[in-house]
Amino acid sequence: MTMDNSISNTLEKIQNNIEPLRQEIINHKVYSVINELEDLRIFMEYHIYAVWDFMSLLKALQINLTCTSIPWFPVGSGNIRSLINEIVAGEESDVDASGNKKSHFEMYLDAMEQCGADTTEIGRFISSLKNGADLNAAYQAAGSPQEAIDFVDFTFSVINAGQPHVQASTFTFGREDLIPNMFLSIVNDLNKKFPEQISLFKYYLDRHIEVDGDHHSHLALEMTSDLCGDNEAYWKAAEEMSMESLRKRIGLWDGAYRAILQRKH
Repeated sequence: MTMDNSISNTLEKIQNNIEPLRQEIINHKVYSVINELEDLRIFMEYHIYAVWDFMSLLKALQINLTCTSIPWFPVGSGNIRSLINEIVAGEESDVDASGNKKSHFEMYLDAMEQCGADTTEIGRFISSLKNGADLNAAYQAAGSPQEAIDFVDFTFSVINAGQPHVQASTFTFGREDLIPNMFLSIVNDLNKKFPEQISLFKYYLDRHIEVDGDHHSHLALEMTSDLCGDNEAYWKAAEEMSMESLRKRIGLWDGAYRAILQRKH
């Protein structure tokens, strides 16, 4: 990725400023209480909301940065179109453990079902939205936990504001799935004991790290840099919203942590 020094310095400054929040997520106490299948199931029931609304944020970017209507016209820069379309293709139609094309959301649902996690809540949530309900009605129909509501509401406030530079930065810095080695070790250990129940989740995590953590994160950085350019106000908003997004992720993990502890006690 080629960019001028001032943009490179701005990126570095943002990454330094958000690092404490990133570390808070990487070292979150929720990971220390996941040691049984039932704990992992609860964690997944919270995490699925983030997997789903990540896709909604991504599609908002595609709608704003490319032409998704008829008649077609070239929109924006060809470079940004290329970046967003490549990310969408990878997230919306990746290859699952059996070699079938699926979105990461569908792969996560498959992993939940294999693991024995409850998918009825997220199923009711999605069905309500498909049938025309707004988010609040869908939360009510599903019985969504408050922390998931807060998380999704924030994402949709970013989507509805319609500012591509803020959407891109939130996507790039605030929604990067920070999967700590400790969690990977827990999943690997559970997979050794219960391969028939964890193999799909292990595949999802491995795939996620391979695709999102490496290639897509570079594409997303380039997209954010192109959209913010040398506009200081854009970069300031980018940093603020990224930090808020990370705080919402900490809140979601807090909810999963409390729910796991409640089950244990």
